[in-house]
Amino acid sequence: MTREPDAVPATIRRLGFECAPATIGRAGEQASHRFIEFFTANIRNKNTRLAYARAVGQFFAWCEKKRFPLSGLQPTIVAIYVEELQQSHSAPSVKQHLAAIRMLFDWLVIGQVIPTNPASTVRGPKHTAKRGKTPVLTAEEARQTLDSIYVCTIGGFRDRALIGVMVYSFARIGAVVGMKVEDYFQQGKRWWIRLHEKRWQAARGPGPSQRRDLSRCLPRSRWPRPHP
Repeated sequence: MTREPDAVPATIRRLGFECAPATIGRAGEQASHRFIEFFTANIRNKNTRLAYARAVGQFFAWCEKKRFPLSGLQPTIVAIYVEELQQSHSAPSVKQHLAAIRMLFDWLVIGQVIPTNPASTVRGPKHTAKRGKTPVLTAEEARQTLDSIYVCTIGGFRDRALIGVMVYSFARIGAVVGMKVEDYFQQGKRWWIRLHEKRWQAARGPGPSQRRDLSRCLPRSRWPRPHP
């Protein structure tokens, strides 16, 4: 039987699950409990949790449509699902779906819900990124972009600071948004920025020719104040 909606943590509800999938619920209370634990206790990054929830939910909806019970899942069944998924998804998306399914089954094996992982031997599609999709700005284009931002408002200073840091450091937007004022600091004659990545911190300093431009993007003393 599946868990009632009021027994499901709010984290699971935000992922789109009012209860454990029917395929999981029919496997018993322990299976439903481990399913909820997988997203609440095992995955800490909210973006990964959301992506994996979508992948797992889609897989078990497919299993329900095909009437495959949890105990009857085999590597061949998972392989068939992967083959069908490749018809509508890109290779990186298919690999992410397979990784989510494989991790969930590992968690169920550890909890003694199923004896083996049916996705452990299933291989995803090959994908090698030879060239990134993100276009690279030239120095002139970067300066033109920064100079075109209207900076007479707090929003303008914010936008130019975010874009300036990303241009000069190649940082992710998530790491830049997480910065604080003290993360832009001076050591000797150089200014540095401290980025807080997912699992580590890195201090990066723009080159001497870039320091003046970046300093314009990150003023440390006088920030514009809204008009009363």
